[in-house]
Amino acid sequence: MGSTIEAAIWFYAQRMLLFLRSLFGRRSHRVSVFSLTPPKGSNNNNHIYLCSLNGSSQLVSPFFLTCISNFLCFFRCPFGTEASFDKFGEVFDRRWVSEIVREGRWDDARIVNLFGSGLAPVWVPRILVALKEDPPLALKLFKWAKTRVGFCHTTESYCLLAHILFCCRMYADAHDILKDLVTSTQAFSVCDLFDVLWSTRNVCVSGYGVFDAFFSVLVELRMLEEATDCFLRMKRFRVLPKVRSCNYLLQRLAKTGKSELSRKFFRDLVSAGVPASVFTYNILIDYMCKEGDLKTAGILFEQMKKMCIMPDIVTYNTLIDGHGKLGHLDTSVSIVHEMKAAGCDPDVVTYNALINCFCKYERISEAFKILHEMKERGLKPNVVTYSTFIDAFCKEGMMQEAIKFFVDMRRIGLMPNEFTYTSLIDANFKGGHLDDALKLVKEMLQAGVKLNIVTYTTIVDGLCDEGRMEEAGEVFTAMLKAGVAPNRQIFTALVHGYIRAKKIENAMDILNEMKGKSIEPDLVMYGTIIWGLCNQEKVDEAKTLFNEMKTCGIEANHFVYTNLIDAYFKAGKATLALNLLQEMQEKGINPSVVTYCALIDGLCKLGLVNEAIRHFHMLRDMGLQPNVVVYTALIDGLCKNKCMEKARELFDEMLNKGMLPDKTAYTSLIDGNLKVGNTQEALDLQKRIVENGMELDPVAYTSLIVGLSKCGQMRQARNFLGEMIAKGMLPDVAVYSSLVRMYYELGNVDEALELQNEMVEKGLIGGISDYAVRHVQT
Repeated sequence: MGSTIEAAIWFYAQRMLLFLRSLFGRRSHRVSVFSLTPPKGSNNNNHIYLCSLNGSSQLVSPFFLTCISNFLCFFRCPFGTEASFDKFGEVFDRRWVSEIVREGRWDDARIVNLFGSGLAPVWVPRILVALKEDPPLALKLFKWAKTRVGFCHTTESYCLLAHILFCCRMYADAHDILKDLVTSTQAFSVCDLFDVLWSTRNVCVSGYGVFDAFFSVLVELRMLEEATDCFLRMKRFRVLPKVRSCNYLLQRLAKTGKSELSRKFFRDLVSAGVPASVFTYNILIDYMCKEGDLKTAGILFEQMKKMCIMPDIVTYNTLIDGHGKLGHLDTSVSIVHEMKAAGCDPDVVTYNALINCFCKYERISEAFKILHEMKERGLKPNVVTYSTFIDAFCKEGMMQEAIKFFVDMRRIGLMPNEFTYTSLIDANFKGGHLDDALKLVKEMLQAGVKLNIVTYTTIVDGLCDEGRMEEAGEVFTAMLKAGVAPNRQIFTALVHGYIRAKKIENAMDILNEMKGKSIEPDLVMYGTIIWGLCNQEKVDEAKTLFNEMKTCGIEANHFVYTNLIDAYFKAGKATLALNLLQEMQEKGINPSVVTYCALIDGLCKLGLVNEAIRHFHMLRDMGLQPNVVVYTALIDGLCKNKCMEKARELFDEMLNKGMLPDKTAYTSLIDGNLKVGNTQEALDLQKRIVENGMELDPVAYTSLIVGLSKCGQMRQARNFLGEMIAKGMLPDVAVYSSLVRMYYELGNVDEALELQNEMVEKGLIGGISDYAVRHVQT
């Protein structure tokens, strides 16, 4: 039988060598042997060469030779429990091999000759089998062989040694060999490796634990999909991994968010007959709760009870927290009752989960009842309990209560953590208590509590809101020095702060730095910068960023489109603005009232009043209700284009709908009426402003004074000028000029000179003579 196997091996070896000869040499060459010695003139010592009888050589990589050896291994029969050396050109003896390996005589001619042959990778498995009674020696030889230049172990050698080591309970070494096998093998799939491991199982009675170890190695190396494929292979061979290993894979799948693969593996696990434990169910129930799939979590919960797997405190706490976070507070409470009925006492984690959920949904009074019950059952609140209440108080603006809890927790010896401090710091920033917020930061550092990314983001955001950009930049730099990786939120806070400070160049630098750290900007980031560019009338740069955003696959929303439309109108590019509106609608993004406000205002300012009216009607046709700003924009446009009748109709429509016109609407109508000579109506509107408790602003006074003076109502105009000055408002040149010009036209030079003197005193003009001559000539 042995001679038949040997003949078969040599047959396939010869065929492979003939193939190599045809691949690397001329047909007249006869391949005689693999050589580890490079030909003359070669500097490459890391390859094996095919040597022909005429002395020429062809380069073969170790990896390629290993593939050949692995190929040959698939034609070998499974090893028996007995094996001995046979003749491969020379007779080997097990004893001298053992002595050489034991004594480390690696320069012995016999071992040198053995590894000097190109077929050494094929012979090593037989040597390993010969040394199976002394596993440490087999491992020693294997490790030494790996250090040989140009030598690569076959898959068979790895698998044989794993079996040998596992048989003698050298589990750690067997694990390392299997890990090395998986990471170093490139030619075959994981299932192929498993097949070789299976085919070599009879080398010794190692049991089936080695297959579980192989499965665990795949999970450890995060080869999760390969591990699931391996499981199905093991299922077919009826050699299943342990439930602990299956739980390990299921946990890894859940952590990486592979939802479908997690569900499928669980089904395969159950159908294969692996005895799922409470830990198995806990892993999947926890994942389903975090995914928000409470229906599946409930089904698994009932399933485990039917299988007589009793839920433990982890199971109940997971379900309580999962339902609570989605607002199913009554369900969470009922699960607590079921938990108690099942003889499973709630712990601190249980109560903390309930308290957190009730606080999250602003039911703090009920959260206090839970805290009271917790104390009655002899459970002491911990840092999480206190921090949850402090955070809830901060979000509700109840700072005194938050500080009281903060003091109490320290009084009883509990050390606030980064979550506790961050809640208080954030609340103080938002409440405008900048100094208190910074004191807490200092206290946090002095207490040795490290700032995390959330804390840094809170501080940077708070400083940016206060316009203290230099300090915000310093905090950001300190964060980087502390080794805390920035996230998208802190970059967004900085960008928003720089844009509010009108430092758009700094905002663009932050955007580039963010992209340099491989953090992709999101819609909020792009939208914020586009908004800033539009506000600074940099519409071309805004459009460039808009196109970049679309190239990245980020769809703009109505906010981005509205800013661009408004900017185009302000730049006098009505066609481009309308094109954007059409693009917006084609993409199925419905314009908002704000969009229509920008559109109508822009069209009116460009004198396209009829187009503005058309869009005003479209707005109502779409079911959107125009607000005061929309009405005011259209009224202003109509007034500026002397369409007073339509303007009055819209104004009355506003009043009939119960809308309270603002000063802008009144001022537009006053200005419009004065331009068409309706002085009395303009004065009536001025009285209505006062009667409605509103103060005239400089724009309203300017409209009244200029308009009345042009209508020849000089006394009224002069009265409004005096009223304006008495209220501390400084009239500009346009106001004085309109009065002066009209006084000259009426021949009232004294009044004109008096006003000119006022202008000189206020620094509005340099001298009277030049100004007077200029206006007399006009």
